[in-house]
Amino acid sequence: MFDIGGLELIVIGIVALIVVGPKDLPGMFRTAGKFMGRMRGMAREFQRSMEDAADQSGLKEATKDLRGMNDLGLNSATKSAQNFAKDFMDNKTAAKAEADTPTAKTPAPDAPTPAPEAAPAEAAPAKQATDN
Repeated sequence: MFDIGGLELIVIGIVALIVVGPKDLPGMFRTAGKFMGRMRGMAREFQRSMEDAADQSGLKEATKDLRGMNDLGLNSATKSAQNFAKDFMDNKTAAKAEADTPTAKTPAPDAPTPAPEAAPAEAAPAKQATDN
């Protein structure tokens, strides 16, 4: 419950020795021990009463029924869905890797690319010279 280590307990003991005094220290520790015992007993009693209430409300039976759902084949359906998803992702990864690899139709990046052919130019209409 409390995260108290050995060093902290030693410091608490020294402070208690100084504050309470060596004469009353054993009585104080005895009283603290009895108090802790009562607190543990109350916690234990509370836990038992909660378990009894759960038993009376049928919570244990509902838990057993939910765990018995394995008989309906939910685990096999879950495994089938997981396998499908895994296969889908594997195929997607393989398709991407296949698309990333160069093919024979694609020229190598070092090879010179052929110059595009010039489109034939349309003949411009000739200007008629007029003598005025």
